[in-house]
Amino acid sequence: MVQSYRLSEWCSNAPVLEEDLALTNFALDMTGRAQVLLTYAGKVEGSGKTDDDLAYRRKEREFYNHLVMELPNGDFAFTIARLLFTSAYEYYFFTELKHSADEALAAVAAKTVKEVKYHLAHASDWVLRLGDGTAESHKRMQQAVNELWPYTGELFETSNADAVLRDKNIAVDLAPVKALWRTHVLSVLTEATLEQPEDGYMHSGGSKGVHTEHLGHILSEMQYLQRAYPEATW
Repeated sequence: MVQSYRLSEWCSNAPVLEEDLALTNFALDMTGRAQVLLTYAGKVEGSGKTDDDLAYRRKEREFYNHLVMELPNGDFAFTIARLLFTSAYEYYFFTELKHSADEALAAVAAKTVKEVKYHLAHASDWVLRLGDGTAESHKRMQQAVNELWPYTGELFETSNADAVLRDKNIAVDLAPVKALWRTHVLSVLTEATLEQPEDGYMHSGGSKGVHTEHLGHILSEMQYLQRAYPEATW
């Protein structure tokens, strides 16, 4: 949901009309997925919360998205580099989640893989075009990769809750997902004549509800209507 918000900010602002449409459609894919998952989360929790409650009435510390999702868009290269990293993660993550013992999650994963496969192909193509393009596009693409790399480690962090769900064959083992992600991403970077940044310090905290300053600004806009008119319904 958070990344869909960021991508939606490109609506009418992308460098070409085709990208305006593509990025907006990717945002719609993510919003649809978020709605289904939040509806299911409310059902599992059993306290009567709806998808709107979980989307628009949670506080910042109650969000557990990866930090990379909430970073400002930056330039087009930055957005594309982020889309490469997150789409590769989602593609391999949801490919594994298709085998979940939870039928609802498995069904969401099966549909999501079809969408994310296109997101990944689109991002990979743009990384190649920019990385192996002009000197300026190469410089911007490399800078974006360098800036985002320290946020990728968090994608593969796990908790005790994850271990319990893995034992029940509900959640995904992230070790093979990380290996596949790394192979795919590095192959794209190599073909795009881009250098892999060194592995070092990795930002963390999103899964514990500790975020960058940017999520608060997102929520102040995203949740304004529902908080100003708490009894409003669609």
